[in-house]
Amino acid sequence: MKKVLILAYDFPPYVSVGALRPHNWFKYFNEFGIYPIVVTRQWNNLQGTSIDYVSESKSNKVIIEETEFGKIIQAPFKPHLGNKLLLRFGENKFVLLRRLITAFFELMQFISPIGPKYSLFKTADQFLKTNKVDLIIATGDPFILFKYASDLSKKHKTKWVADYRDPWSYNLTWKKPMLKFFYRTLEFNIVNSSNEVITVSELLAAQINDLIKRKSPKLIQNGFDPEALASAKDIKQNDDILTISLAGTIYEWHPIISFLSVLNDLVHQYNLKLRINFYGINNEIIISDALNSDFFHLQGSVNIYPKMKNSDIMMELAKSNLLLLFNYYSYMGTKIYEYIGLKRKILFCYSDEPKARELKDKFYVAHNFPNLSQSLQLELIKSTDSGIIVKDEEHLKKVLLELNQEFLTHREISVNPKNYEIFSRKNQTEKLAEILKNVMG
Repeated sequence: MKKVLILAYDFPPYVSVGALRPHNWFKYFNEFGIYPIVVTRQWNNLQGTSIDYVSESKSNKVIIEETEFGKIIQAPFKPHLGNKLLLRFGENKFVLLRRLITAFFELMQFISPIGPKYSLFKTADQFLKTNKVDLIIATGDPFILFKYASDLSKKHKTKWVADYRDPWSYNLTWKKPMLKFFYRTLEFNIVNSSNEVITVSELLAAQINDLIKRKSPKLIQNGFDPEALASAKDIKQNDDILTISLAGTIYEWHPIISFLSVLNDLVHQYNLKLRINFYGINNEIIISDALNSDFFHLQGSVNIYPKMKNSDIMMELAKSNLLLLFNYYSYMGTKIYEYIGLKRKILFCYSDEPKARELKDKFYVAHNFPNLSQSLQLELIKSTDSGIIVKDEEHLKKVLLELNQEFLTHREISVNPKNYEIFSRKNQTEKLAEILKNVMG
């Protein structure tokens, strides 16, 4: 059996979308002839918030866990001074100083062996001194893992593979030209040393290929975890009140205010009975403020829940009648696969709403490439017959009134998606295993 060392910063028990991808590799690689060895950091998960990301680990020693799937090696974590200031004084103190310290380490970690993440390199290096592996794969971000993988590859004469979950130098939050040039140069030199590149979407593949011409990234999509959904398959839809749910990040270009406005009007004008659930979202204050200032009729109907394990979220979402999905345009995202796998009707907002277009023009950042679709989710929903494409606010009102009538009649909302099994993370891991075996030879 081939041995693959996986550098993954996000990994359970830390709760994040980024942790799902390497965790599912870890769970399924054995079935396809690969023994996985994950090198990650120690996660305490004491707060259940972003504070966990910068909290010092309980142990200052490497922890090794043998499981039925493979080996997990957890490196100790020590926060830098900026993190310590945050932990001690809270988010509102020393903000500028903390940002400067964080920026220093984010830059210097590529030049010198410093920074909180360097313990992953040291831990992996120590392991490889006495243990032979056939391949190293690094999943980013953080993209410093790519440098660690490249350095380990050279030192231990082992091939390596770069896995992009997100853009690196194409991340347009780096506005300053010199900073962008610095990261583009880093990305080119580091990733150019890899033996293969994989990524999650056509957009990221186009971005990578635009920078590193000789690399043609292989597509390993995100998907749904069949085991997490198995625990939810016997859960029946809520039958007392029409329930709409959304899980995960709400971005600035998402028309959440428009959506809530329509619901508020429907409750006021038609006395529609609704329950709206948000799970693990990032902007509770925006929604709370909107309910208190503008959408009085929705007060008592909206519930906001903290982050939770993916399997727990799936069980909660399974109770819903409708799953809300905002337009990501040329991004596919992750939640759409889980929504389809749950077999709950997707409410896609919007395909052509003026307010949504204004938000897109103002906040959406993605370089356009010729022949790259701007409606990937819409196309997937149509091809799998898994939801309703809502054009605009007026269409949303009509759709919700019709769906409410269906719910009152049948006490559920029907949907029967097709051709969705290929998006199982197990199937995607099988595709990845074949790619890695070809690299290993």
